[in-house]
Amino acid sequence: MSSSAYKASRYVSRSRLKVSFEFFPPKSDEMEATLWDSIERLAPLQPAFVSVTYGAGGSTRERTHATVARIIKETALKPAAHLTCVAATRAQVDEVIRDYWEAGVRHIVALRGDPVGGVGTRYESHPGGYEGSPELIAGIRAIGDFEVSVSAYPEMHPESGSVSADIDILKRKVDAGATRAITQFFFDNDVFLRYLDRVRDAGITIPIVPGIVPVQNFKQTAGFAARTGASVPDWLARRFEGLEDDPSTRKLIAAAVAAEQVLDLVDRGITEFHFYTMNRADLVYAVCHLLGMRPQDVAPNAVAA
Repeated sequence: MSSSAYKASRYVSRSRLKVSFEFFPPKSDEMEATLWDSIERLAPLQPAFVSVTYGAGGSTRERTHATVARIIKETALKPAAHLTCVAATRAQVDEVIRDYWEAGVRHIVALRGDPVGGVGTRYESHPGGYEGSPELIAGIRAIGDFEVSVSAYPEMHPESGSVSADIDILKRKVDAGATRAITQFFFDNDVFLRYLDRVRDAGITIPIVPGIVPVQNFKQTAGFAARTGASVPDWLARRFEGLEDDPSTRKLIAAAVAAEQVLDLVDRGITEFHFYTMNRADLVYAVCHLLGMRPQDVAPNAVAA
């Protein structure tokens, strides 16, 4: 990126940018403290929403609900609760949807969920359950006037077979009532922009929000990318080469890589980003700062430690 492009990107008006953050429900008291430290750090950036993930087969159902309920009770943030339909009947899923509504949730991230046997195995819907994400979305919208975000895959979902088939599935989600799509993470911006062109050519007009992952652990991220069909460019591997035992430098490199990616996307007209935080605020906060975002005043006790 040229210096003039960098400056143009760096000083984009705060009012034009929207960010959202993804967290996962903690499994221990220590992880709980880390999560809430991160929420406290990021909340003053006033994200459009924060999402909380939901384990395969509803394995984190109670923890997800508890985290979302606490966000509603103790912060001014707008939570989006993840929901899957794998390994559950319609009645069980509908109960979760109603519980979310009663808790004050008005935004759900609707996902089919991974196969019971894990990524790479054949997916089979539960007898009496929702067949997939389009049916789940329709069920959500039938129960309440939720905003519904869904997944999108710039490099194609591993099960789709082709990019065209993948986009057809996204269109079915939109037809069922999806209002936003959040992409799987990617590292090549050209891949995302080509995908966006194809989505628009297919007549899909909802926001397609790029998912950004600051690389906390390169080996772990590369392994997850391999399971989900996301490519890891050789240049990215070289950036982290030799830093396995150097976490301080690794963190600096991770911040630089993520900042380069989002600043380039802003320069190319993208103004909304969804950050996969891994429940840690430091890298995400740094990238948002480079985007020109600054903490805004929040009400006293808006976030409880």
